[in-house]
Amino acid sequence: MILYKIADFSPSPARSVLALEHEGRFYDVPESSLTVLMLAHEDLYGYLRSLTAGPERARIPESKDYQAPVENQEVWAAGVTYLRSRVARMEESEQASNFYDRVYSAERPELFFKSLPWKVVGPNAPVAIRQDATWSVPEPELVLAISSRGRIVGYTIGNDMSSRDIEGENPLYLPQAKIYDRSCAIGPGILVRNEPLSPATRITLEIQRGSERVFAGDTALAEMKRKPQELVEYLCRDQTFSAGAFLFTGTGIVPPDSFTLHHGDIIRIAIDGIGTLVNPVG
Repeated sequence: MILYKIADFSPSPARSVLALEHEGRFYDVPESSLTVLMLAHEDLYGYLRSLTAGPERARIPESKDYQAPVENQEVWAAGVTYLRSRVARMEESEQASNFYDRVYSAERPELFFKSLPWKVVGPNAPVAIRQDATWSVPEPELVLAISSRGRIVGYTIGNDMSSRDIEGENPLYLPQAKIYDRSCAIGPGILVRNEPLSPATRITLEIQRGSERVFAGDTALAEMKRKPQELVEYLCRDQTFSAGAFLFTGTGIVPPDSFTLHHGDIIRIAIDGIGTLVNPVG
């Protein structure tokens, strides 16, 4: 089951509705707020599954303008969770290469704040590259939807836009390399399920420039060194997320050092069972 947040332009003022897709059919979700939905139902999967027991109810806006499925949730991220990410971080930062090797091997994961909820962009909305960066890349990642009780209730797709030259200059510049306007994209919807995703689940990245595909890569969740629940457990230590949170789980796909994004590029990130997140570079 995939939970979508869709803009509805028919009323005035415009609003958004929640819709559930299951086996090709759409069902209304009575709650109009994702935050209320996550807070009101401890067993989110069970509740949404019950909505599919009846006939399909089509109150879905014709526009199908999918928005980022984020409202009041903080967005965090984990780093150096894949071997490929470790190698890339070491390559971009000669002076701190040992630092990233130690992070990859350490018991405690790297966790950092990524975005305020209202700065997250959704499907088809433009992401940005920093004006003072010369080496910018997308980082395709599985994103965990976490309840206020610290439970993983769903999975979605994220693009953690990063300025590799800024971070490589000094690891302490990571917030500037990672956190800026339109540096975070999430969508198109949240896959809600009780069971963990299969380690065979694949993540793919494709970047198009004009009519040419300039980069393509893929990885699998099996390549992650750390388990999703482990990352959540560390994130929720001595922290309260009253509206829940989203957590990027790191990237295993890194373009070569010679590659940097250009304005006008189209970024496509797909994850098995969830869908495809598409964003132009604005």
